[in-house]
Amino acid sequence: METHTTGSAAAPLLQVDGITLAFGGVKALNGVGFAVQPGSITAVIGPNGAGKTSLFNTISGFYRPNQGRILFEGADISQVHAPQRAKLGLGRSFQNIALFRGMTVLDNIKLGRHAHLKTHVLDALFYLGRARREEAALRAEIEERIIDFLEIDHIRHAPVAALPYGLQKRVEMARALAMQPKVLMLDEPVAGMNREETEDMARFILDVRAEWGVTVLMVEHDMGMVMDLSDHVVVLNFGQVIAQGTPAQVQADPEVIRAYLGSGDVGDLRQRLHAGLQGAAAEGS
Repeated sequence: METHTTGSAAAPLLQVDGITLAFGGVKALNGVGFAVQPGSITAVIGPNGAGKTSLFNTISGFYRPNQGRILFEGADISQVHAPQRAKLGLGRSFQNIALFRGMTVLDNIKLGRHAHLKTHVLDALFYLGRARREEAALRAEIEERIIDFLEIDHIRHAPVAALPYGLQKRVEMARALAMQPKVLMLDEPVAGMNREETEDMARFILDVRAEWGVTVLMVEHDMGMVMDLSDHVVVLNFGQVIAQGTPAQVQADPEVIRAYLGSGDVGDLRQRLHAGLQGAAAEGS
């Protein structure tokens, strides 16, 4: 898989600036800062408990930082509520699938566009002309663009609860794309997937950047996928950024090696990490 290198001169689309988040006396995030360039794929990695999901929840507006700022397209959105951030262009999926299991695939995806609908409650209540036209246009766009793009036409009328796990993850990505995101935030998009499902999801992530021009920010534990897809990698450990850079730079960083493999001789640990990454990449190829 080929990665895409973005120009360093571009202003960041999303910037995390010195974010600190505490729960009681425990700091989940401590001075976290990094930038996401337009058109890039940025990965956030780290051991379990490093603060990755807390970071995602802070960026998307579910948590409010104690200190620091979130800048989106140059504007401070730190105090903006989550639904408004989605409307601005921050769409996300969740580590634990958050679909409505009793609803169909199509209806779940349509919910992703809720923040952008222009009809008011009376239009929707009585299904008046404007609501009917908007719903028809939305359905056509979802079926012709998102459903075809993610190759889920054959399940569009199926209830989500009847789908295997891998397809449910794909439907959740579809719902996030229905938000018309400028930044697509994917929280462990291939967690629990088999090799074929992982390859499909990796292809969709590359295609959504290449064909739709969407910037991607993802949390992921599959190191082979991270190293293959990412332009920039941010490494968290105990709520702090311990390294960031290209996949090659991060892979060679002594602090990253220690965070993943523990204390010991850095040369030996580097060989073990490299072997693990090579094995993960081979599994995903």
